[in-house]
Amino acid sequence: MLKPIQRICIVMICCFLGLNYLAQGSQPNYKVIAFYTGKNDQAHVSFVHEANQWFSKVSAKHHFSYESTNDWNKMTPEFLSHYKVVIFLDTRPDSALQRKAFQEYMEKGGGFMGFHFSAFALTPSAYSQNWDWYHEKFLGSGEYGSNTWGPTPAILKIEDRHHPATQHLPEKFKTQPNEWYRWKNDLRKNPDIKILASIDSTSFPLGTGPKPSEIWHSGYYPVVWTNTKYRMIYINMGHNDIDYANKTNKELSFTFDNKIQDQLVLDALNWLGQKK
Repeated sequence: MLKPIQRICIVMICCFLGLNYLAQGSQPNYKVIAFYTGKNDQAHVSFVHEANQWFSKVSAKHHFSYESTNDWNKMTPEFLSHYKVVIFLDTRPDSALQRKAFQEYMEKGGGFMGFHFSAFALTPSAYSQNWDWYHEKFLGSGEYGSNTWGPTPAILKIEDRHHPATQHLPEKFKTQPNEWYRWKNDLRKNPDIKILASIDSTSFPLGTGPKPSEIWHSGYYPVVWTNTKYRMIYINMGHNDIDYANKTNKELSFTFDNKIQDQLVLDALNWLGQKK
């Protein structure tokens, strides 16, 4: 028969072990920080707001922590050292110190996910191509070439079904409406780039115009890719459809409203957040 003091000790030990287990179980597997600007094009602003809500919502279920900031001055080596994955939701850093910190973070094995406008660069424009390492070497895409309009869904073809980001996806799937980008560089000629998904030919004609150049009838257009020298992935989605035509500015579509497309983002993020 256990003495009262022994019973108390056993209960206390069990409580301690239980609390310790719960505390360990509640710890995220990895931490994510998303940077954004959230200005100008309402379609991009809509995506930023939606992304912040969606990532925050799914983070607990998928065991990662999610924070976001529009203060690009936080992009320092010390700040980035606390996070396993960095996300660019719309733009990219502009100052030399911010860019240096990000490049060093990636070269030391950090994870990166970029959406849509984060790869945009056009000279001359408010986002000139003045960062060769990022646009030419890291992303590999170079300058922006052109885009489709208006925002429309596309059928994507998975190019590599063995990659952790795409291994659970069907061979083809239909996306949410998006403004699709064409790039100056042919990513197929870059030995460091692995294209994971591209626009399938069944998508053509893609876009509604009114300009003929905004409707694609043929061609090869990468949408999701990774640079094998880094732990990174770029996803061209990230432009919600807005009712500009009737000047209501109403949101007509959302990016994170597609089970397969969401799976792509989550699997890519979990791959980036894994220990090497």
